Amino acid sequence: MAIERTIYREIPVSPRLWAAAALLAAFVLSGLGAFLYVEHRGHVATGMTNQIVWGMPHVFAIFLIVAASGALNVASMASVFDRKIYKPLSRLSGLLAISLLLGGLSVLVLDLGRPDRLIVQMTHFNFTSIFTWNILLYSGFLAIVAVYLWVQMDRNVHPKWVKPAGLLAFVWRLALTTGTGSIFGWLVARPGYDAAVMAPLFIAMSFALGLAVFVLVLQGLCVLARCPLGQTLIERLTRLLALFVAVVLYFTVLQHLTNLYAAEHTGFEAFILFDGGVFPLLFWIGQIVVGSLVPLALVYGRKTPVSPGLASAVCLLVILGGVAQIYVIVIGGQAYPMEIFPGYEVSSTFFDGQVAGYAPSVPEVFLGIGGGALALFATGLGARVLRIVPTTLSDQNLAGKGQE
Repeated sequence: MAIERTIYREIPVSPRLWAAAALLAAFVLSGLGAFLYVEHRGHVATGMTNQIVWGMPHVFAIFLIVAASGALNVASMASVFDRKIYKPLSRLSGLLAISLLLGGLSVLVLDLGRPDRLIVQMTHFNFTSIFTWNILLYSGFLAIVAVYLWVQMDRNVHPKWVKPAGLLAFVWRLALTTGTGSIFGWLVARPGYDAAVMAPLFIAMSFALGLAVFVLVLQGLCVLARCPLGQTLIERLTRLLALFVAVVLYFTVLQHLTNLYAAEHTGFEAFILFDGGVFPLLFWIGQIVVGSLVPLALVYGRKTPVSPGLASAVCLLVILGGVAQIYVIVIGGQAYPMEIFPGYEVSSTFFDGQVAGYAPSVPEVFLGIGGGALALFATGLGARVLRIVPTTLSDQNLAGKGQE
């Protein structure tokens, strides 16, 4: 069945839909309550300090922003690389990308200290700062993907403009993830961040995390919309996810080998890999074992097809590993003390030369979960009012598309 004959529909109203909406709304409200609580009491209500200025909300926000870029990968494969089997999923890919980015940015609003400072940030630009560049990249991404989604849904402009719009969105999403990774790669003062490999690492992470979230959302929407989801599509997406996980693992190894080769970074590597308390546990168990080796073994270590249940398990493991990886990068990079005077031991009442402690507070966790719930709620709302989900994704409907 060609893309112009694919029939889309809105998600019908059902008890399952109301239950999912109520659950997500509860998490969104809890996140809003945490936001108001911290905004009223100040950052003293969180676990963040003068040493750890980016905490658990930033971990969630970065995860959602990186996943937003990767969620668009399915639409890019269909429009830019002409993989026709993925074309029925292009609309959902664009909608999910917009929703995830909005969820991530909503968490970051609290980082401004006062929400009304967002107006100042949007009207006064310091182009020597990577954060200003990222504001332009984020707002540009929302606008471009919105136009891309409209082009996909308007059959009058679809044939002529879908590929140029898809190419522009693909290039922009690479720039967006490069900018997010460069936030850390260009911070030369901290030995845990100062690495050019951060940009390609974050691009690889976006492919893996975005696709993992996409597969879970696709399965959930297919249940709500009563859309048959064939084994072939699940198999392809899961094996592609495993490939992206392997690429992330490769860049992670490259990052740490590069740091071990440079004498100025060996102290940080010992801290992250061996004697940094919770950070080595999150790195080896959370990121490497749970988020990388186990998913690769589940996908490539079996001869039978990947079942929907196994695909969901693999996606959840990849997401948990991704959260652990971002936590190690963001929190671990700040916890390790900066070397202000190389060759000298520094100590003072301001904790110079000491490892910074950090424990996420309950409002921080609920704020981050609320951002994720907002992204999922927006996706469901968009699928309810727009024709996003195909009526069927069965193997018979998709037969032959992989070879076209």
